[in-house]
Amino acid sequence: MALQPVVKRSVSADVFEQIAADVLSGELAPGSTLPSERQLAEALGVSRPAVREALQRLGAAGLVAVRQGDATTVLDYRRGAGLEVLPRLLVRSGVLEPAVARSILEARLHNGPKVAELAAARIAGADAEALRAELARLLEALGAESDPIALQRLALEFWDHIIDAADSIVFRLMFNMLGAAYEPALVALAPLMSAEVGNTDGYRRLADAVLAGEPEQAADAATALLEPATTALIAALGRQ
Repeated sequence: MALQPVVKRSVSADVFEQIAADVLSGELAPGSTLPSERQLAEALGVSRPAVREALQRLGAAGLVAVRQGDATTVLDYRRGAGLEVLPRLLVRSGVLEPAVARSILEARLHNGPKVAELAAARIAGADAEALRAELARLLEALGAESDPIALQRLALEFWDHIIDAADSIVFRLMFNMLGAAYEPALVALAPLMSAEVGNTDGYRRLADAVLAGEPEQAADAATALLEPATTALIAALGRQ
């Protein structure tokens, strides 16, 4: 008997997820209005406070406009939402969305070299020694690992340290959201990512350039590491 962990969710979270899915799928079109709190509560079989909390979350996510005493209006998420919606856009009903995956890969290839450049420019002193130890540990683990999923997770951890060294809150938040979007697709992307995450020498060159404080070389090493798999993945997605 295969048991699965029980996921505890609040009622308002369930309401949020249901309405968010309809907004992101286009079933609820921009400019349309939602039923009143009372009508939503009756239709969903939940309390009005739960509906109100869900609507507040939807408003904070840029998916709807909530106006006191007026109808709640669906917004165009492309104009008002942030990166937090990416995980919901990438995988819908268990299926990878090729256009969203392509956008994530393009952002990854564009941002990675700049992050590496900033890390090399800003690393110094004790920070460099702490980073050196962590990257050495990860390089050893990458060289010893053969499981494609585990390799991807080690690669993400490697980049997590490079992001910290770059000391950029914008890149950190972008990495967090891109990582959250990437997580559900780890298994599906494993065959195409194997060459990159198995490229221990490429990660070592990047680590060496960052730790040596060589921004241009770090950016070049990041491009060399990321570009082959990104190009292959985008080509594969284009055939879907």
